Formats: sequence, C-alpha cells, structure tokens
Amino acid sequence: MEKSCKNYVIAIDGEAGTGKSTLAKNIAQKYGIVYLDTGAMYRCVTLTCIDKGIEPEDIEKINEVLKDITISFKKEGDKTIVICNGKDVTEEIRTPRVDSYVAKFAAIKEVRDKMTPLQRQMGKTTKVVMEGRDIGTVVFPDADVKIYLDCSEEERANRRYKQNLEKGIECTYEEVLTNIKERHKLETQRDIAPLTVAKDARYIDTTHLGLQEVEDLVVSIIREKVEL
Repeated sequence: MEKSCKNYVIAIDGEAGTGKSTLAKNIAQKYGIVYLDTGAMYRCVTLTCIDKGIEPEDIEKINEVLKDITISFKKEGDKTIVICNGKDVTEEIRTPRVDSYVAKFAAIKEVRDKMTPLQRQMGKTTKVVMEGRDIGTVVFPDADVKIYLDCSEEERANRRYKQNLEKGIECTYEEVLTNIKERHKLETQRDIAPLTVAKDARYIDTTHLGLQEVEDLVVSIIREKVEL
C-alpha cells in the first residue's frame, strides 16, 4: 500500500481521560503536524452559553450564539491557545462547570451542524491530527488514519482528577467519576453523531498503558499509512 505524503488527516477519537489530547499534541509537536482539538470548539460554545445563562433546551438563543461566535487556535511556544470571541479561554473551558454541560450542548444538532463544517475546512489544507468524539465516523469518515482510544471509567476519572488537582481545580474523585459516567451515557446514546468506534479504526485500550507506550504504538500505526 502506498503511503500518503501530502496532506492527510489523523483522526483520534475516544472519551475524556483516555489520553487522546496529550497524545495528539505530542504527535503534532514532534512531527510538525497541525493539532486540532475539536472538543475545545464545543467547549467554547458551552462556555459562551453558560456565561449568557442559556440552557441546552433554548435552541433559539443557542442559534444566536452560533451565528456570531468566533473560535481560533494560536500557537505560543509549545502551547496552543484557544481564542473564543477574542478572549483567551484556554483554561476556562477546562473547568468543572464546563465539564458538566459540554456533552449536553455537543449533542444539539444545530451546534454540530455549525462545528462540523469548520472542522472539515481546517483539515482540508494541511497535515492535521484531529481529536474528538466523531472525527473518524462523521467529520472525516475517509481519514487516512483512524485511532480509537478507550480506558476504564475508574482510570479515566483518576487521570482527570489528578489533572484538576494539578491545575488547582477543587473537586473530589467521586464527583469526577460521576461526571465521567454521565458523559459516557450522553455521548454514546445521543441521536446526533454518537460516540462509537469506526469500523476501520485501530482500537487501543490505554487502561494499563503509560503515555509513552501509547504514543509509540500509535506512531507505529500511523507510519503504516502516512509519511510522518
């Protein structure tokens, strides 16, 4: 099989806490590939709606937000800054209050109809590693490489809990685990673009694997299909 050496899309899907964000960032940084965190885009919508007091049921007001919202990514050294409506929201979109609502807003058809074309456009003109929930199934069903990362709920909660503590975010392990379970139910059972494993994706369970082990495995899979 001939490897692709021009523009290509590496799709990494999976739930929160499976390590896909760190993995995608590392691969992008090491190999000079554009990194796109699609989850951050949905978090920007969620944060904007929360700040305006808009509930997930109020589609009319959500459409008003979607009409004017601007989302962009900016590199600052090794860090990717998320800009929403002209404001740096990199840290704010990762807080528990956004965690609690993002799955609800991400399940709304109007929100996905707005975000999906933006994501496709970003992935058409360059080499990109894109991570999210439906990259290999909906956004880029013809992605050159598809990876699906999985992990036990308990280990995912443990990872997210430690991340929150490192960022100074107050929470308990039990609160994080409850949120993880609720998000799993919402994301796998929603009508629009539910979280699922693409038929041609390589499935990897990261529960008992270290970050470097996962990265080495994924890089070897990627090298089978594209030139890094």
